Amino acid sequence: MNNNSLSVITDKILDLSKLCTSTGQIDPNLYTKYEVKRGLRDINGKGVLAGLTDIAEVKAYTIEDHELVPCEGKLYYRGIDVENIVNGFIEDDRFGFEEVTYLLLFGKLPTKKELIDFTTVLSNYRTLPTSFVRDIIMKAPSQDMMNTLARSVLTLYSYDDNADDTSLPNVLRQCLQLISLFPVLSVYGYQAYSHYHDGNSLYIHSPQPELSTAENILYMLRPDSKYTPLEAKILDIALVLHAEHGGGNNSTFTTHVVTSTGTDTYSAIAASLGSLKGPRHGGANIKVIKMFEDMKTEVKDWSDEDEISNYLANLLHKQAFDKAGLIYGIGHAVYSLSDPRANIFKGYVESLANEKGRNNEFQLYSMVEKLAPAVIAKERQMYKGVSANVDFYSGFVYSMLDLPLELYTPIFAISRISGWSAHRIEEIINNGKIIRPAYKSIAKHTPYESLKDRN
Repeated sequence: MNNNSLSVITDKILDLSKLCTSTGQIDPNLYTKYEVKRGLRDINGKGVLAGLTDIAEVKAYTIEDHELVPCEGKLYYRGIDVENIVNGFIEDDRFGFEEVTYLLLFGKLPTKKELIDFTTVLSNYRTLPTSFVRDIIMKAPSQDMMNTLARSVLTLYSYDDNADDTSLPNVLRQCLQLISLFPVLSVYGYQAYSHYHDGNSLYIHSPQPELSTAENILYMLRPDSKYTPLEAKILDIALVLHAEHGGGNNSTFTTHVVTSTGTDTYSAIAASLGSLKGPRHGGANIKVIKMFEDMKTEVKDWSDEDEISNYLANLLHKQAFDKAGLIYGIGHAVYSLSDPRANIFKGYVESLANEKGRNNEFQLYSMVEKLAPAVIAKERQMYKGVSANVDFYSGFVYSMLDLPLELYTPIFAISRISGWSAHRIEEIINNGKIIRPAYKSIAKHTPYESLKDRN
């Protein structure tokens, strides 16, 4: 059996798959009967409390007379409105991701000296072990950068003399190193893939200690290492807005679950990467981009509201794009009236579209954002409002920054590692019990039948 044949779906595998399907289906009505909160959320999007966190808060409704009343979405990092955080560092004409990382990890905004010292620590840790790039990243490059990133994280375990030490100082040291190295691992992983799979020239630019995380991403990625101030600032805002979103999102919940077992930092973060990779989590903005590419082909007049609405209706009817019945980038598990991250992002996206000469595309995005909620309300039963989420605009931003699709989800990981690290540390400090969600068994009891008696 050669290596390629290992990937072949044989007739026997198909037959066994049908057996799985025939014995694995559960009556959807049973979820209602046993009051199962699928995805740990009720039908209105309210989450089942599985833990407590002081790191971030997502607000989508207020409580009036014991009733949930939808409100404009809010996101707080350590109790501070993220909109105020962004406005603060933009007004100061500086980068914000490093400050937000400090805030998430340590629960307070840094002083000027503390921020300088912290960025110096991150810069000093932004160095891979000797020969790591040659021996790990360059060999057997994967077509999926999230797998490359996870493999690199797990391999770093072998280079750590105290890999299994889960004391707080050691875990903090490991987290700071991973926060520093994620941009390097992601960009180098892409460069290796681009060279060996696509035949492009190989560029390995060393990160620069005086540059921010956002600047270093663009510096390492581009052949000439050049970028405009606006490009770097908007990428920095994207990192800030994706850095944290409470303990209930899938990958952060994974961080808490895996950390609760007492495992090492590398295993916990690799598990979170596996969760983030999914198209229903970190890969959503790729779907948005591909949906718009199809839309730009199918819709002849980008200013015609009726034509755009018809296309959106066809999406819901599974007659357009990937026929999944979804308008990607519209709607969120928690937010209803608005996603604050999308609202913050939109103004800066328009500025970048002006710089890049892509105003017509920005107007198309704005039109879809306006029309989609009404189209969905007409076609589907609504339990809460829907609005554009952060993925709606982030993919468009990344395309204007000439970031390859392969790096869209790793960029999310580069940002979210700050939040994951804060949650891992919080779980360790509070010494939580192993998280074991309860399941209701619906299996019928049947007697064992001897093999010789089976037909």
